[in-house]
Amino acid sequence: MCQLCLAKSSHWASRRGFLLTAGAFAAAPALAQVDVGAPSRLRTLVPADELEVAAAQQYTQMMREAQGKQALAPESHAQVQRLRAIAGRLIPHTPRWNERAAKWRWEVNLIGSQQINAFCMPGGKIAFFTGILSKLELTDDEAAMIMGHEMAHALREHARARIAKSQGTGAALSIGAQILGLGSLGEVAAGVGTQLLTMKFSRDDEIEADLVGLELAARGGFRPDASVSLWEKMAKAGGGKGGFLSTHPAGTDRIQRLRENLPKVAGLYQQAVRR
Repeated sequence: MCQLCLAKSSHWASRRGFLLTAGAFAAAPALAQVDVGAPSRLRTLVPADELEVAAAQQYTQMMREAQGKQALAPESHAQVQRLRAIAGRLIPHTPRWNERAAKWRWEVNLIGSQQINAFCMPGGKIAFFTGILSKLELTDDEAAMIMGHEMAHALREHARARIAKSQGTGAALSIGAQILGLGSLGEVAAGVGTQLLTMKFSRDDEIEADLVGLELAARGGFRPDASVSLWEKMAKAGGGKGGFLSTHPAGTDRIQRLRENLPKVAGLYQQAVRR
């Protein structure tokens, strides 16, 4: 997840919350087509409930700040409706990657900023920045790949695992909580809300997010080859201080890995478009 950079000026007005409950959609169990292995066991050292509550609180605060600076797109905005339509096609397939996702209160919002950026916090709190849509001239398929990638970080609970690693494991984690005066692992999770947007994921986390996001998008009926064109655009866009590109380098190995996995999800895409 990346650091929020609010635009200082925008014509956008306030918004009402957008909520989607994944449980409202039927998603039959099916085996994953991409191979990413089991999620990190370290994540179980940090209570998921407390972390998701902390994320929701941080997200709400960010949206209020954006609204106060007139940088939050209203529900009627065409790009907001576009992003929410994309999310509506991905969300039904999220529980197969994380059963908790069926009960998440998903939110999707758009923030006015020229930064190339997007994120999904634990619990399904998504935000895109206008810069990533306009500067990269994203198609719906490419936007779905970004959204799927960010959703995958939340579904695979990468933030939860990273927090556990940073705090220590087993007894060391409990001792750390006592030293900090937090008293419990739940309070450790609750105390990291402000860190969620600046958290950097590992190379393995990024690989998982790429592949899980690719499968999510394919199941949602988005062209798998858009994952390649997306990262080719990212590579041309170059760096990007504090934004998506600073934490998601678009190397040739990343693009090659996606190319190699396209055949694995081709059938899922074809099934989706026939429905």
